[in-house]
Parts: sequence; C-alpha cells; structure tokens
Amino acid sequence: MNKRLILLLTGLVVLAGSAYLFYPKLFPAKKKAREVAYWTDPMIPGFKSPTPGKSPMGMEMIPVYADSQMAETETMEAHAEHEGHGQENEIDYYTCTMHPSVKSKEPGKCPICSMDLVPVMKKAKVDTGKVDLTFSVSPVKQQLIGVKFSTAEVVPLHKTIRAVGRVDYDERKLAVVNLKISGWIKDLLVDYTGQFVGKGQPLFTIYSPELVSTQEEYLQARRALQSLPMAAMSMDNRQQTSSPPTTYINPQEVLNTAKQRLLLWDLTEAQIAELEQRGQPETYLTIYSPINGHVIEKMALKGMHVEPGMRLYKFADLSTVWVYADVYEYELLHVKVGQSATITLSYLPGETFEGRITYVFPYLNMNTRTARVRIELPNRDGKLKPEMYAEVEIFVDLGNKLAIPESAVLNTGVRQIVFVDKGDGIFEVRFVQLGARAKGLYEITEGLQAGERVVSYANFLIDAESKVQGVLQRLEQ
Repeated sequence: MNKRLILLLTGLVVLAGSAYLFYPKLFPAKKKAREVAYWTDPMIPGFKSPTPGKSPMGMEMIPVYADSQMAETETMEAHAEHEGHGQENEIDYYTCTMHPSVKSKEPGKCPICSMDLVPVMKKAKVDTGKVDLTFSVSPVKQQLIGVKFSTAEVVPLHKTIRAVGRVDYDERKLAVVNLKISGWIKDLLVDYTGQFVGKGQPLFTIYSPELVSTQEEYLQARRALQSLPMAAMSMDNRQQTSSPPTTYINPQEVLNTAKQRLLLWDLTEAQIAELEQRGQPETYLTIYSPINGHVIEKMALKGMHVEPGMRLYKFADLSTVWVYADVYEYELLHVKVGQSATITLSYLPGETFEGRITYVFPYLNMNTRTARVRIELPNRDGKLKPEMYAEVEIFVDLGNKLAIPESAVLNTGVRQIVFVDKGDGIFEVRFVQLGARAKGLYEITEGLQAGERVVSYANFLIDAESKVQGVLQRLEQ
C-alpha cells in the first residue's frame, strides 16, 4: 500500500515539473508592484500631488502610474518645454475649476464660489520651423483627384467695391422763395409742383401797402431832388428876411434810403428804373424766380395773405445730383475723396453714369456698420431723379502685389493654409498672411515667395491626405 502511494506521488511531481517546463503560461510569475508617478484629480487639469489624499475640490485623488501612457506623455512634454523654453515650472495664473473666467496672479479663493484657486502652468511656444510639415502624394493619385497648380506672382491688383446708392438733390442748388414784407397774392403765374422755371421767370404778383408807400416816398424824394435849385433860391430869399430858419431835409438822403429799402425787399435795379420812368407806384409787384430749376414745394395760393419769412416756393436745380452709397466698414480703407464711381440704374439697363466721390462721412451707421459716401455726377438729360435706387461700383487700384488664386487658400478659421509643391510628389503645409482680396485673387503679405507653386484646385483632398499622414497632428503636438 505504501509503495503504491509513493509511486503515485512521484508521478504527480514528474507531471507537474513537465507542465512547468513545457507550459510556463499556466504558472504566471508574480507581478511586480507598479510605481505611482503622482496623484491627481481628473476635474482639475494640471493638478499633481506627490501623496494621496483629497484634492482642493474635496474629491479623492487617483494615482497616475509611471509606466502609463499619460505619465510618459507628460514627461516628454515637460522635457521638451525644459529644453526649448525652460517654462515647465512657471505658473501663468491661478483660476477656479468651476469658474474658468476667474484669473488671478496670486493664489487665493474664488470670489464666486470661495473654492481654492488652482495654478495654470505656462505653455511652451511651438516653433513651427522645427516641425516637419511635408507629406507626399504620388503623381498617380494627384492625377486621380485632379490637382491643379498656380504660381505666386507679383501682379497689378484691382478691387471693385459694390454698394447700393440713392439719388438725391444737390444741396448747393436748392433755393426757396419768401418775402420780407406782408401782403396779398393776386396773380399766381407758377401754379403747380414739378413745373420747370427759368431764372428771372415771373412767379406771382403781390399787393403790399408797405411797398406802395415806399415807392411813393422814393418818387417824392426824386421829384424834390430834381427841383433842388429852385428850393435853394427860395431858401436864400428867406434867409434875407427876418423870419426864423426852418429845418432843411436833404432829398438825396431820403431818395437813397427809400431805394435801399426797395432793394432789401428784393426789388431789382430794373424794376426801380421802371418805377422812375413810370412816375407812379406799382400797386402789384411781380416776384421772380432766383434760379433755374423745378418746383419741388409750392405753398403759394391765389389770394393768400403772406407774412414776412413765409416759405412760398422751393426750387431744385437737377443739372447735377448727388448719390449716397453705403460702404461697409471693412472696405472704407480703400475709399478716398476724388475716386471715380460708376452708377447704373435698373430702369436704364445697359447705360452707365460716371461720377466722383466728393465726401466720405466721418461716422458709421451703428445698425448696418456702414458709412455714407457722397458721389457727384452730372444730370444734363434729367434721367437721374431724386429717390431713385442705384448700383454703385467704386474702382480701387491696389498696385502691384504678390498674389495667388483665392481657391488656393484653405481657411481653417484660425489659420490660412496653402500647399506648396516641393517637387517629386512632395507637398509642404505653409501658413500665410492674407491682404486684400480682388477679383478672385488674394494678396499674400507673408508666407510665400514669388515663383513658388501652390495647389489651386482639389486642395480639400490634399488637406485630407495631409491629415491622413499626420502633418497637422505633428504640429499640434
């Protein structure tokens, strides 16, 4: 019985030894304890602690092991920052994890929730010149996706600013008719709005007692002046007698005063000459138009009583008109006084009018973010009528600039990217600074040299290819 037991035990030992030798996976080795690099709170980015415990937020911290990918990545980043900039231990500012808008240069409490502020470390700047931003696309694949190229060249750039305009009166050629005396209108010779009148054309006749008495005074003074020698002789005879002297009124002064009053009441020299020839005051005085133009307002009515200063007519000379255009804020840099502008109207298809910018208003419309630009242009045929809408084009010469097609620029929202052809199927991601945009071209102020070839068509597919090859990921890292 004992022999059988010994043989059985011996067989089990031999079997176990063979299994250990030939199947070691059945007997895993004892794992070595993992080394903790630091303790952190996932809710607090960048927070590290050498010992376990609770974070400033009151949560239990979790370990980050030295052999984990997170720790290795942070170690590499810290080493890169130490080599490149030496800012791995510099604190940028303190903030609250619950209120990121709170920033402080000194540690303390959050003014909103009274939690402890946590530090935010400075980030090292990335030197894009040390990052490989090239990738390859085979010529066969380029042909399949239809890649086209353009060359960066210095070319004359021309920009056209388009705006909506409105035709208005030339304010310098407006005139009103009113009187400096009171009276009654007798005959109304210009009797409807819109009528064209010439300068000096009769408008209406008016009866004014003041005007009649002033004319009579003028005529009496003139008659007295004509009989002045006889008056002077009778004065000498009176002086020889013993009668007391009388006050002498100079008729020339009376004549001058009456004439000046008539001129101030808008009588012309020709009308005063007619008064002298007629020898009788004119009961009804004729009022004439001061300019050539159309009647745009008429308040005068036949038989109406008028007072001094009352507006009776308003005239507008439409031989020149103004066009007001609304130009957006970002385009004002290219708008200057003296520039030419082309005006077109929908009711005159195919016909254009040339004008000139005479004034740029010094303020913006706060709702539309536009500024008004005034354009003056001739209107000899009267085709341009106030309150018409017009389309305005302002030609801007930007000079000779380095430019590429607009389609060659890939705008990511943060950066503007072009793909530079380096030859043999190699492309480089290049960041550029853009200037003005003009007729399908972008001005390049930084990032390209004249003569370099860039992708101008299918750049979205090239961008996808660069992302597949991890170019932009390398830059972000």
